[in-house]
Amino acid sequence: MSDLPLLVTWQGFSHVRAWWGNDEPFDEEQLRDTRVSRWIVELDGNPFAYMQDYSVHGWPGHHFGHLPPRSRGIDQYIGDPAMIGLGHGTGFIGQRMDYLFAAGVPIIAVDPHPLNTRAIAVYQKLGFQIVGAEQQTPWGLVLPMEARPPRRGR
Repeated sequence: MSDLPLLVTWQGFSHVRAWWGNDEPFDEEQLRDTRVSRWIVELDGNPFAYMQDYSVHGWPGHHFGHLPPRSRGIDQYIGDPAMIGLGHGTGFIGQRMDYLFAAGVPIIAVDPHPLNTRAIAVYQKLGFQIVGAEQQTPWGLVLPMEARPPRRGR
């Protein structure tokens, strides 16, 4: 809860609001939702991004609900404008993906807005593939993408 003022500040920036798709910043109730794991991402002790992963089976009719048990969805943004375009997104997203796959998650899903070409390029660089047409969801217009664990020992 002590990070809430930081999140409110970041969600007020136009580069976050353009894609986060929420006119209201997080509130206490949202931050206590146990279906979602949340982090503030730091570099050298300086916070610069927000990341969350969630159970794709936590909401009835979720557009990733068809995925196997233990699959996770991820969302994130870089809040500090000075940190955009420096490769940090690829770094921290990849680090979380490695952790989730090592923990046995079979598929990680992400659903950027179809016009968010920068995010889509980062996800593709990290191994995500587009798995369907753009679709309207309760969370907005999305392009479904999925990543599977890397193959080992070939």
